[in-house]
Amino acid sequence: MPEFFEALQHYSFLQFALLTGILASVSCGIVGSYVVVRRITYIAGGIAHCTLGGMGAARYFQAIHGWEWLHPLYGAAVAAVLAALIIGLVSLRSRQREDTVIGALWAIGMAVGILFITRTPGYNEDLMSYLFGNILMVSRQELWLMIGLDVLVVAVALLFYNQFLAVCFDEEFARLRGLAVDFYYLTLLCLTALTVVLLVSVVGIVMVIALLTLPVAIAARFCRTLWQMMILATLLSIVFTSAGLALSYGPNLPAGATTIVLAGAVYLLVILGARLFTSRA
Repeated sequence: MPEFFEALQHYSFLQFALLTGILASVSCGIVGSYVVVRRITYIAGGIAHCTLGGMGAARYFQAIHGWEWLHPLYGAAVAAVLAALIIGLVSLRSRQREDTVIGALWAIGMAVGILFITRTPGYNEDLMSYLFGNILMVSRQELWLMIGLDVLVVAVALLFYNQFLAVCFDEEFARLRGLAVDFYYLTLLCLTALTVVLLVSVVGIVMVIALLTLPVAIAARFCRTLWQMMILATLLSIVFTSAGLALSYGPNLPAGATTIVLAGAVYLLVILGARLFTSRA
């Protein structure tokens, strides 16, 4: 770990990586709290895997038609929001089973992404790295994009804090009070989609759900209110992403996987500690 702190002073890619983890953690802690409380983790998983389709399409049009401005994260954001709206509308309006639609979008999104990647000429390993994350490859352009997404997600989440709180904890009561539950539910899913896009660069599509839920699950053990959970989950996410980056640097391990293992280990320790404390009491 000492070599990481020494290298951090000299290499901009490490500075970008550390800032990326911090930026993603802010949205992760806030929106992740809503996701866990509303119990829509499985929806977030479906959205996450649909982003590969948007990334693959963006890279394809970038390579074939010369659309250099079309960054893969733009495609990921569009695909994620579309998937969120489709899942949300189906769950609200259709008689179709929600889990079936999520499973279908999950598989189709991944398949479309793989097809686009296969048909895209050139070097595509960087795009495939989004599956497992590569925080060390975040560029300045991606960093600015993440800052913009972060500001949007945090602003909307805090602006509609009370409305989201009502929708998450007591939907029927919110409807009786005249709250536009469907609108706020869809908005929450869109925020979840944008947060997933932020986390993809940190831990990848496969492990997004772990970072979205583990810090919140740990924070829930120590907090009594939602806003306290958001703050503690954000701080824990920052600690996990920063520590994962530092611990993985020396042995040259994948930073995303190291982050998730660290978060998972802390979660298990908290669960075991709580059980031991309860049994002794």
